[in-house]
Amino acid sequence: MTLLLDSFWRAAAYCMHPRVIALSFLPLVIMVALALGLGYFYWDPALEWVRVTLESSAWITRLWGWLEGLGAGKLKTVLAPLIVIFAVTPVIVLVALLIVAALMTPALVALVAERRFPHLERKRGGSLLFSLLWSAGSTLLALLALIVSLPLWLVPPLILVLPPLIWGWLTYRVMTFDVLAEHASKAERVALIREHRGWLLGIGILTGYLGAAPSVVWASGTLFAAAFVILAPVAIWIYTLVFAFSSLWFAHYGLAALEKLRATQGIPPAPASILEPLALGDEPSAHPPATASSSAFPAP
Repeated sequence: MTLLLDSFWRAAAYCMHPRVIALSFLPLVIMVALALGLGYFYWDPALEWVRVTLESSAWITRLWGWLEGLGAGKLKTVLAPLIVIFAVTPVIVLVALLIVAALMTPALVALVAERRFPHLERKRGGSLLFSLLWSAGSTLLALLALIVSLPLWLVPPLILVLPPLIWGWLTYRVMTFDVLAEHASKAERVALIREHRGWLLGIGILTGYLGAAPSVVWASGTLFAAAFVILAPVAIWIYTLVFAFSSLWFAHYGLAALEKLRATQGIPPAPASILEPLALGDEPSAHPPATASSSAFPAP
């Protein structure tokens, strides 16, 4: 629990680092370009197809009549956009996660290693090819789980539980491998995942629930059409920041756990209180203070 909380607040603090904020704009540009491009070509046809499908259903027609009798007939105008939004949201989340994992996670792990673990040996237990295969296989399993669980989403409590659990499991699989690929050997990675599986999965699930929050912003754009073009990129950027925070959380946890594992094997850990500067904007000093009292105040 101590390692979990320590890595959590460190990840939150690192999200304020200028380098992290700058890195978050690269996935944002790619995601916004994809979303606006696909929306330009397919938004209206998708809405029309959903409306035609709804109007061709007899029980939906009876439902419209019942809603109009209650004075809630205006819901008909927003139902089709909401259906399209909720259908594409899992795809947006998935693509955002993969782009962050590919473009941001290596840089964020390097940032954490540079500031906290500069003397941690890099054993390179995971290659780029194996990382891509691992992410692709995990993504396919997550998509299969989403498709199989779709009927259960109609049960009100389960729609709030199942998608975050699936995203959390996928985040755990992808991020755990990526943050350990550079520094841990294959044997160390397997040992760490086996020992910390519960905590790592918990981090993934918690960030999965955090990733559900932007859906509120994303869906609200369907209700305020004039603001949709603005709200959609905002939601995508929030997705990017959530997964960046997830990468930092996994990086702090995974590298600290790796350092602890090696310490138990007789390899001394790096002195984090000296090597990590107090201010996030400062660079590590080449000449740490020589006074004994300086180590009494560990850096964040």
